[in-house]
Amino acid sequence: MTIRTKEQHMKIVLFGASGNIGRPATEELLRRGHTVTAVTRAGHVDGLEHKALTVTTGDVTDAAAVAGLAASHDAVLSAVGPRIGQENDRATIVGAARALIDGLRRAGVTRLVTIGGAGSLRTPTGTRVMDDPDFPALWKANAEAQSEALDLYRGVHDLDWTYVSPAAVIAAGERTGAYRSAGDTLLTDDDGNSRISYADYAIALADTIESGTAIRRRITVAY
Repeated sequence: MTIRTKEQHMKIVLFGASGNIGRPATEELLRRGHTVTAVTRAGHVDGLEHKALTVTTGDVTDAAAVAGLAASHDAVLSAVGPRIGQENDRATIVGAARALIDGLRRAGVTRLVTIGGAGSLRTPTGTRVMDDPDFPALWKANAEAQSEALDLYRGVHDLDWTYVSPAAVIAAGERTGAYRSAGDTLLTDDDGNSRISYADYAIALADTIESGTAIRRRITVAY
């Protein structure tokens, strides 16, 4: 395992760079001086240009494509997730996990940070968030697919993966630079709320890549 510092320049492939999480993550990595290969389905990130940014097309569910894009890079960040209610959650999420594992092995790149869901986090009573009767039905398929992907990663011992679950609510908001982290238990504030902004989640993702910590573990971040 390599422990990195913020002063060390990295070459990072970022899948899903145009999404609600991927775009702020791309901006955060560029802000810190890293070189980013941003991968999107359309091959562009609207309104984002930088001398250290390359934007290209790619399919994160295709192991050969992942291997080709990851080659010669230091790390991969996957911020890919289907549009809720519009796509096959399992095909995208589990398919991406399988392809990322296979593709990184082919490319000889060991460091992977991937976004995950909050549904498989544990509540203080020990039950999963997604098993609550009030868990939104619209999100159930996504949560189940994220849980299956996490199980796949937990069986991988030759890659330095980290699965980063957000708070129960993640949305647009201020970039404060402040967040807390934990393991498999949902984080809440004193009022019982669990939330984080896309911008601060992106900070947590960048911190995780740079530090080289939380290897082969799931972590969660929230205010």
